[in-house]
Amino acid sequence: MSTNLDRLAAEGVAVWLDDLSRERLAGGRLADLVGEQRVVGITSNPTIFAKAIRSGARYDEQVRDLARRGVRVEEAVRLLTAFDVRWACDVLRPVYEASDRVDGRVSLEVDPRVAHDTAATVAEARALWWLVDRPNLCVKIPATQQGLEAISTALGEGISINVTLIFSLDRYDQVLRAFLDGMGRARAEGRDLASIASVASFFVSRVDTEIDSRLDRIGTPEARELRGRAAVANARLAYQRFERARASDRWRALEAAGMRPQRPLWASTGVKDPAYADTRYVDDLVAPGVVSTMPEQTLRAVADHGRILGDTIHGTYAQAQQVLDDLEALGVSYEDVVRVLEDEGIARFTASGNELFEQLDTELHTVRAAA
Repeated sequence: MSTNLDRLAAEGVAVWLDDLSRERLAGGRLADLVGEQRVVGITSNPTIFAKAIRSGARYDEQVRDLARRGVRVEEAVRLLTAFDVRWACDVLRPVYEASDRVDGRVSLEVDPRVAHDTAATVAEARALWWLVDRPNLCVKIPATQQGLEAISTALGEGISINVTLIFSLDRYDQVLRAFLDGMGRARAEGRDLASIASVASFFVSRVDTEIDSRLDRIGTPEARELRGRAAVANARLAYQRFERARASDRWRALEAAGMRPQRPLWASTGVKDPAYADTRYVDDLVAPGVVSTMPEQTLRAVADHGRILGDTIHGTYAQAQQVLDDLEALGVSYEDVVRVLEDEGIARFTASGNELFEQLDTELHTVRAAA
């Protein structure tokens, strides 16, 4: 077992894997990571599933059956992905029970094409919750303006939610309010609040990618000095917002009724710029009560040479705010950056979904043509 991953866990960081495939499940590799590398949760997305289905023969029999039954591609995607997620939920069920229902969570994303349709997002969340039928599922809903009400509605119905694609501090404040609205509805319905989980996925590396490109265009020594500092600063300020929300009377009242915190989740932790340490978005974002989801490459890097030196968030808020202020002074608009990142995030999210649908549609047609 990795000492670095042990240290992360000891600091209150839940280690989740940002990957899932039937090959990983059937070969026992997921179980190995759970048993040996402190992995206590899984996140998935359409890109991950498209890669898994494209490269793994373990899907072929189910695809043939779906084709023979004449199942439409949209439903085929749900059935294929739900199969893997249900299996992963079962692998992680002991973690779920040992952690008193906090961890052991597996995330499955709603259809990306409905990200701007509140009613359709809610309907999709209900369908996935019913289809997977495991208490340790988290349905992923993007933090679009239309997604906020869907998040509240789903939580109010007892559906655990992973809120994804958060870049902006202001949007994160809205997500926190949506969480409290949803949990308030659940309480009014008499639901067991402790059984409803939620995480808020705050994206990290993409912030540096966007801001660094703007700093490079400016090209001054002051701009070069700020390269690679924005993403961590942004995430640290998000944690400050999380702490403020937890101190509110509304949060405390719901917590007294059994509500679990909506934990900040650091997503997009794989480093894009080779000039940066490959574990920086894990090492620099350590604090109690957070989740860090990593692709396996990053997980292995942290285990091998991460620098886990204790809490690296508390005591940094003034410095983090100064980074954002300095960027504004150089002409890098925070509001424009997060708007671009959200728009691009939804576009990538939709494109990944379309790739998955198109790929599977081709496979279904190939099977039918050969029959």
